Order: sequence, then C-alpha cells, then structure tokens
Amino acid sequence: MAVSERVKRMVRVDQAGEYGAVRIYAGQLAVMGDRGPHSAKIREMEAQEVDHRAWFDRLIVERQGRPTALQPIWHVAGFALGAATALIGPEAAMACTAAIETEIDKHYTEQLAELGDEDPELAGLIEKARDDEREHRDTALANGAERAPAYPLLSGAIRLGCRLAIKLSERI
Repeated sequence: MAVSERVKRMVRVDQAGEYGAVRIYAGQLAVMGDRGPHSAKIREMEAQEVDHRAWFDRLIVERQGRPTALQPIWHVAGFALGAATALIGPEAAMACTAAIETEIDKHYTEQLAELGDEDPELAGLIEKARDDEREHRDTALANGAERAPAYPLLSGAIRLGCRLAIKLSERI
C-alpha cells in the first residue's frame, strides 16, 4: 500500500500530540500526586492518552512514517507545562486540559475533512481520539478550568502554544 506524504504527516503530528499529552499529565501528577482534587480524573484521561499514543506509534511503523524530530523537546515541554499548571493549582491544571483539547478537537476535525476516504483506519482512530479529547475538555470545564487564575490569558497562551506545536510537528 502506497502511503501519501499527507497521511505520514498526519500520523507524525498526531503521535507527537498524544506523546505530549501523556507528558503533560505526568507533570501534573508529579506535582499533585494521588491527593489532588482532580488526580483520579487526570489518571483516567492519561490512560486514554496512553492508548491514543499506542495507536499512533503503531501507525507510524505501518505507514512508513517517522516521529517528529522535536520529540525530545515535547518530552520536556509537556512535562514542564503539566507541572507548572499543577503548581498554580488544580483549576489551572484543568484549564491546561481544556485549552489543549479545544485546539485538538479543531485539529482532528480538520484532519478528518482533509483525509476523506483515503485511509479509513486512520480516520476511525482520529475520530475516536477526537471524541475522547472532547470528553476531556468537557471534564476539565466541569471541574473548574474557567476558575483558574487569569484563565483567559492562561488558556490563550496554552492554545497558541498548542497550535505552534502542531505546525512544527507537521514539518519537522
């Protein structure tokens, strides 16, 4: 099966995003531990992100792609973002999730439109991941994301960073 460069790019950026999500939750849990008010919810979301990452790890190999060369940066940056937002407080950790998942929802929706019928398996996994990410966003909002200190600024900065990470991971 010949795999288009577009599909390889999609798998690369999606794997990078799920990798980053796992690192963000690891950073949050490193600060909050199991005693934080949202720790159980974060662990649940983290487990789903681990599954998503495994899907895209597999697809990188099957679609003859490659991970982003920026993965070492996302390793550190994801953990640091998670830890920093958790240090601000539980609502800031939820604001981080809400902001990122808002951008990822848009990103996955755009990918599905671009992909069309080219790769039904990939489309199915993107759709499932997008539905989970929407659930994460809704969970974060229901658990106080908008009560985080300077929420509009925090959310806007994280969303901008997320868009930048997507663009960079698509290319590098």
